[in-house]
Amino acid sequence: MTICARAFDAVLSDLDGVIRFYDMAELEELERSVGLPQGSTAEVAFRPETDMPLMRGEITKERWIESIADGLADRVPWARGQELGATLAEAKFRADEVVVGLLRQVRAAGLPVLLVTNATPWLADDLALLGLTGPEGLLDDVVSSADLGIAKPDRRIYETAAARAGVAPGRCLFVDDRQENVDAAVALGMTGLLYQEPADLRAALASLT
Repeated sequence: MTICARAFDAVLSDLDGVIRFYDMAELEELERSVGLPQGSTAEVAFRPETDMPLMRGEITKERWIESIADGLADRVPWARGQELGATLAEAKFRADEVVVGLLRQVRAAGLPVLLVTNATPWLADDLALLGLTGPEGLLDDVVSSADLGIAKPDRRIYETAAARAGVAPGRCLFVDDRQENVDAAVALGMTGLLYQEPADLRAALASLT
């Protein structure tokens, strides 16, 4: 009988674009009503100069919304921009149950699952709403940029995650939907997975399941 050795001893996963997905219908309707192309608010909100201070825990949600309004001020009245920013900030979201199920299989196989995310200061509340924390939760630990004051692709956030998982970086599978974040993990010796759909994760976990 052939026994296939697994390639990693911990799974480090991004949140948005892998586990969590947003419902942008309300925001898109508001953008149409003020004559903005779909996605205009997010384009401003997620510029590095707008969202990285939030991801590092340096500003509040309210200040982030104001900075979105500032960025839209040449296209809509400031009050409208603030409304658009607030609608984005409060957008409803859901967890992809297929991905959650796959990660539960990782834990069932005895491997730790850690979240490694560029996150807002209110991440803990969001994770509770998603049902990912608590006694029946999914995660062994959460490595948040807002807590550390550093964000992906800074190598220190990956090093922190590996240390908390209790394994060497070379024994970690890192899953993210952004190429630059995966590249940074691979540079540290991690196995990197650029996530596009659940089948990608399922294939990466084949040796466990």
